[in-house]
Amino acid sequence: MKRTPITLGATLLGALFLYATPVLADEAKKEETGKDIAFNKSKGNCLACHAMPGVADDQQPGNSGPPLIAMKDRFPDKKVLRAKIWDATASNPGSYMPPMGKHKILSEQEIDKVVDFVYGL
Repeated sequence: MKRTPITLGATLLGALFLYATPVLADEAKKEETGKDIAFNKSKGNCLACHAMPGVADDQQPGNSGPPLIAMKDRFPDKKVLRAKIWDATASNPGSYMPPMGKHKILSEQEIDKVVDFVYGL
């Protein structure tokens, strides 16, 4: 059987699909955690301003925001913490913290994950 560019291309495309499918399936299984989002420089980027427990010195947490420690004591009502992350300027118009929800920096689901992570600190 003579191989034409079309059959060769179809064969290569099929092989690529068979190889890529398990990789894509594995990636889809890994769900991003609140910590992943908080540490992600293009998403939450909490470390740019906040120190928190368990962060290695080489990650160089910032100090312009309050340290994220004893969060359950500081925010007994988890909804207040969520509101602060969603839009810190609502309760403090001079806040440097970006309004993560109001400006759609994070989705509602991502904010919920970050709140769960931060609340546990």
